Amino acid sequence: MTEPPEQFRALLADKDGDDVRRSLTDLSPADLPEGDVTIKVGWSSVNYKDALAVSPKGRVAQSYPLVPGIDLAGEVIASDASDVKAGDDVIVHGYDLGVAHHGGFAEVARVPAGWVVPLPDGLSARDAMALGTAGYTAALSVVHLEAHGLSPDDARGPVLVLGATGGVGSTAVGMLAARGYEVHAATGKADEADFLRSLGASEVLGREETSAESDRPMEKQRWAAVVDPVGGAATAYALRTTRYGGAVASSGLTGGTDLHTTIFPFILRSVSLLGVDSVGTPLPERRAVWERLASDLRPRGLEDRITREVALDDVDALLDDVLAGKARGRTVVRVGG
Repeated sequence: MTEPPEQFRALLADKDGDDVRRSLTDLSPADLPEGDVTIKVGWSSVNYKDALAVSPKGRVAQSYPLVPGIDLAGEVIASDASDVKAGDDVIVHGYDLGVAHHGGFAEVARVPAGWVVPLPDGLSARDAMALGTAGYTAALSVVHLEAHGLSPDDARGPVLVLGATGGVGSTAVGMLAARGYEVHAATGKADEADFLRSLGASEVLGREETSAESDRPMEKQRWAAVVDPVGGAATAYALRTTRYGGAVASSGLTGGTDLHTTIFPFILRSVSLLGVDSVGTPLPERRAVWERLASDLRPRGLEDRITREVALDDVDALLDDVLAGKARGRTVVRVGG
């Protein structure tokens, strides 16, 4: 067991009137929240939810001051839990991390033992954060769709991935392609078509098509299944174009929270809408998904095409870009030295 350093760096967000002020600062162990496990953080990642947590209009952060960062990977340096030991390499994401509990944008974190997932064989800590919450959400979407009956030899048609240049979308494209699916990718960034094809997409659609409003309750059947981290009009499009017996795995709301649809896709085409929650997944299921992320659900392009790397000093400037929709793929944060 190792004592945490007397001081360590963290990106701290705090309320400043109607605004949220962010600064890279020094914290001490006394500033950490309660928990059974103290971790030397090696890596984190940048997610849309992190940007919302430091936005005054984001309505994600439950308390301030707050260290954002909804995921982290590192080495346990102290533990009061019987099943987590000093020296263990671990992953933490979801639950209250980075929204009501200091998160991954700090060199040291303290969390409840029930949040801790062992780092699977076959993944480095950097790999785990190249996947991060987004990759885990993409994997959980695929797991739900396959439990519903989707398989690579499904003759009903391709799998559509909405928001395909984002974190969930890009990892889903690479994941599905690696498993042998025909993947069609939708994006609002026409200049990223080559990027999506490099991950395995066989066709690229424009967002203007997949987010178009329609007064028709159903349209031509096209998709065996849809991975949907977007929400809003894109979800409505997915429902009215998915083939008989298919499913839409919904995990996000960047396109809005309203859903304007009808009952017809559900009762005339037996389409299912599957909710995907990556925050509160029970720990046994969470561990099982991470084991698959280290093996058959590891996406194409994870090490290079999907992922870029930044230092902790650079995170603050990226958060506004994420909110503005300028992000592509995954950004891993090198937190520890």
